[in-house]
Amino acid sequence: MAVIYYAGDSTVKFNKISTYPQTGISQALLLYLKDSVEMKSFAQNGRSTKSFIDEGRLALIENEIKKGDYLFIQFGHNDEKDDPARHTDPDTTFPENLIRFINAAKEKDAWPVLITPIARRIFDENGVFRPGSHGAYPEAVKRTGRKAGVPVIDLTAITETYLASLGDLASKAYFMWPKDNTHLKPEGAVLMAGFLCDELQKLGSPYGDLLETREEYPENTGLDVS
Repeated sequence: MAVIYYAGDSTVKFNKISTYPQTGISQALLLYLKDSVEMKSFAQNGRSTKSFIDEGRLALIENEIKKGDYLFIQFGHNDEKDDPARHTDPDTTFPENLIRFINAAKEKDAWPVLITPIARRIFDENGVFRPGSHGAYPEAVKRTGRKAGVPVIDLTAITETYLASLGDLASKAYFMWPKDNTHLKPEGAVLMAGFLCDELQKLGSPYGDLLETREEYPENTGLDVS
């Protein structure tokens, strides 16, 4: 049985009823996976690449991951924070930490996948979507992927384009609005996981082999929130 190990922050975390309706991408991802694939989410609220490593969470994955498994690596939201325990520089420490994740997978003959952070739901006073909320971090992820020769799924670009087309009002249904514009409701997590799986499918084998066949789940066209 192949296992997906998912490292990330609160947008990825597998939530419990105590934080409902907040839902992470790793929860919704289960809907898209074959029954023969196991998903282990190590994502936690507020973690950056630095704090995830410093707290020994990467070491926990290293102790379990094996040949033929997958390591999904999705950070950026908290690496941006002006907090010494979490902040990394997009030109130096952030890509250095990403390489540590990549090497942890490669050393066990597992498949690493880099994923850029989902966009924040930010619109101006005229209802126009404002891209770029993650600054230089998404590009740092892509640059690191090219350097390391591993696949990168650019969820930042995908979700920015989608939110801009959806608009201010309709996009509220997917996020924990009015509480915040970062974390996802169940509908949003299913949507974002769908975008992720669309890109895994495009990568072909072995990544697409993780997923239910296209006939077994609908095209990712979003929800009717009219």
